[in-house]
Amino acid sequence: MIAFVSGPVAALAPDSAVVEVGGIGIAVQCTPNTLSGLRTGRPAKLATSLVVREDSLTLYGFVDDDERQIFELLQTASGVGPRLAQAMLAVHSPDALRRAVSTGDEKALTAVPGIGKKGAQKLLLELKDRLGEPLGTGGPAIGTAVTAGWREQLHAALIGLGYATREADEAVSAVAPQAEASEAAPQVSQLLKAALQSLNRAR
Repeated sequence: MIAFVSGPVAALAPDSAVVEVGGIGIAVQCTPNTLSGLRTGRPAKLATSLVVREDSLTLYGFVDDDERQIFELLQTASGVGPRLAQAMLAVHSPDALRRAVSTGDEKALTAVPGIGKKGAQKLLLELKDRLGEPLGTGGPAIGTAVTAGWREQLHAALIGLGYATREADEAVSAVAPQAEASEAAPQVSQLLKAALQSLNRAR
């Protein structure tokens, strides 16, 4: 198992990063929250989880071991693959997912693209005793405020979740009034939830 990768960031894309390790570029699939903390040319260390399929080897990267552990635990539920687990972590921090499962919060889970009401109910039952209780401490979660570039981060997050460029553009425009009306710096997690709701209404 590849537990982590460490090295300078060689390239960034909407849903992945390339980290140079020993002269080799390692492509790592990441959530928008993880990508927001990376900068091309700067050193980075990502906790990783290797997903092996018959036709592919995909490495997923996370800001810390806690996020990786939740990613792997989510996949113990039937019907949850790595892409859906990553989408869940794109919308919610590990603690927010623990809280949602421990309190039976269906609404929180249905905010994730690809999870409907019945799917949320099923996940709550299967994951109830697997994720543990909210920690309430730790590093910055998805809700970390950003002072600039929220449009770019939100757009990249939506593209990373599989939405078309046109859909991402419309969703960013839809939440712009909310972001600009806030006296505090907008939080990408809150804007992402609002953007996903606007996209769901449009479908």
